[in-house]
Amino acid sequence: NGAGKSTLIKSLVDQQTLLRGERTHGEHLHIGYFAQHQLEALDMNASPILHLQRLTPSATEQSIRNFLGGFNFRGDDATGTIEKFSGGEKARLALAIIAWQKPNLLLLDEPTNHLDLEMRHALTLALQEFSGAIVVVSHDRHLLKNTVDDYWLVAEGKVDTFEGDLQDYERWLEGFHRQLQEPDNSESNTLNESAGETSEQRKERKRQEAEARKKLSPLKKQLAKLDASLETLQSELSAIENELASPSIYDDENKQRLKALLEKRGDLSTEVEEIELQWFDLQEQIEELENRN
Repeated sequence: NGAGKSTLIKSLVDQQTLLRGERTHGEHLHIGYFAQHQLEALDMNASPILHLQRLTPSATEQSIRNFLGGFNFRGDDATGTIEKFSGGEKARLALAIIAWQKPNLLLLDEPTNHLDLEMRHALTLALQEFSGAIVVVSHDRHLLKNTVDDYWLVAEGKVDTFEGDLQDYERWLEGFHRQLQEPDNSESNTLNESAGETSEQRKERKRQEAEARKKLSPLKKQLAKLDASLETLQSELSAIENELASPSIYDDENKQRLKALLEKRGDLSTEVEEIELQWFDLQEQIEELENRN
């Protein structure tokens, strides 16, 4: 915190005067930028539909409704003013506005703040499917683990690529904080590998870490199984949706096939919902254990 992550994003989006260097962009660059302060820029007296109509006056209301449905804005939520929206609902609308404009580069500054677990999961899946480039600043470990390919370290006024994963970063962060808090004393470092810890305290810390890993292991294995089940079910649903998109399936001779497909889609959707609820519950347990350590 305070190292300049948001400043970097603002520099990339050309909202920050550069101290030095140059900002160049490709001819067809189209940036989608999300930051929490953008929630304040929303028109509280306008509906979600009106927000998108202002961007694309030629779009039909039905096409906008269909699009907003993917962000869980339906019925009165899509047509009424947003003045009573929660922080999470405003964040969803801001993300919908960005997606509507079809950017090829997404710059996201803490996009999951205020979002509930279901929308966090939906955003993660959407980012996995996004075909453009993404630069994201986030403290959401699940989002980072499941969406990014490369980590950048913003520290001490510099931006460098970080070779490692989030666990490596946590170890780096511990060492960085230790350096800030301690004078450089090789003798004390040799005598005590963790500043301020006695031998007994160090043993207890390692015991607690081992206990946490023991608790996390079965939860993560179960989560991986749920992920695999969801992937299989989503694949089956996708195949059914493709078949239902064919005009010929609605011919009279295909009535029985259509009925079977619709029933199968309903069963699969119910199964997906049940597994997702289990997934959210497990993810909460895992995050609680990880944050505790």
